Amino acid sequence: MTLLVTLVSPVSSARAVDYPSWQDLQNAKANTASAAAQVTAIENLIAGLQERVQETQASAEKSANELEVAQQDFDDATRRAEDIQLQADASKATADAATKQAGQLAAQLYRTGGTDLSVNLFLEGQGDGADADLLLAKLGNMSKLVERSSDVYDEAQSATNNAQSLGDQAKLAQAERETLRLAAETALAAAQAAAESAANALAESQAKSVELEQQLQFMRDAQATTTAGYEAGVAERARLEAIRVAAAAAAARAAAAAAAAAAASSGGSGGSVSMSGWGVPASGRITAGYGPRSVICNGGECSGSFHYATDLGTGCGAPIYAAHAGVVTWAGRLGTYGNFVKISHGDNVSTGYAHIRDGGFSVSVGQTVSAGQLIASSGDTGAANGCHLHFEVWIGGNRINPVPFMADRGASLG
Repeated sequence: MTLLVTLVSPVSSARAVDYPSWQDLQNAKANTASAAAQVTAIENLIAGLQERVQETQASAEKSANELEVAQQDFDDATRRAEDIQLQADASKATADAATKQAGQLAAQLYRTGGTDLSVNLFLEGQGDGADADLLLAKLGNMSKLVERSSDVYDEAQSATNNAQSLGDQAKLAQAERETLRLAAETALAAAQAAAESAANALAESQAKSVELEQQLQFMRDAQATTTAGYEAGVAERARLEAIRVAAAAAAARAAAAAAAAAAASSGGSGGSVSMSGWGVPASGRITAGYGPRSVICNGGECSGSFHYATDLGTGCGAPIYAAHAGVVTWAGRLGTYGNFVKISHGDNVSTGYAHIRDGGFSVSVGQTVSAGQLIASSGDTGAANGCHLHFEVWIGGNRINPVPFMADRGASLG
């Protein structure tokens, strides 16, 4: 693709300038559109990734909060387990003490011979009244000792059971909290990994966006340069074409003038004007009259099946004259007419001159011409077989048979 064009003004005919073509311009536009589409796509991706980053960060924060709660629960469970363990240890000490007391009591009973302690005390107390009082005192103390022994044993048993239960509870609570804490740590690690992955993807996409934006700007600059070069090429070609057309028109006028001079010297009827102010538009016999005829196709252009004119076989490059004074209303290309001149003569009367050769115009739109004035040179442009003048007469908006019209005005055709 041609992107950069060095313009030289004026352009030398000996040096060709490589201007961008129409296809180059379309390619530049397509490249710009493609780059813009990629930028839009990556911007949409970034928007989605930004949303994803926010979601993963929120998830990570949630997991962190859950871990904090789990850690707190674990620490509380550990502390409670320690408290329970202290209670268990205290209960164990109480149980040990009670067991020791129970052992001492059992030993004392054993030393009495294994019989009922109150009976032994009674036998020891056989004597006077003082001995009786002592016996009663010993019996009372013994009763209390037996009662206390029973209580100590029960307390020891209860303390042992309580210590075992509290220890089991402490271990269970700590195990449950440890499971929750480990699960929270796992969830947090996953959330942090997801957040980091999303952040990395966002950073990568943002970097790609910058790169694509730079590419898009380059494409826009290239398109602008190509557009400017293409427009410069169009202007230059138009300038050169104008020079060519002007040169061809000058040559045509010179050729027509020479042909007119030759026709005049040979006594031809072209250019002569009758007393009515009308003249024959060109020399040559009638080759096709007004009426039905076969369709003529040339260069992809086809005429109608009715001929609304009179054809004069002028030959190529022969001069064509204004049939009457008037104003030129058309001087240019017109469909199957090829190059065409139309002159308005007033009173709703106009004449038309078709198939003029390329570069064969001697007048322009808006120009006033006189009868017999050179206006063009004959050719075969449009739907034509060979060089000739297709001559039409218009009354209002209708084309009529030129032969009787011209004969009535002293300018017979053919």
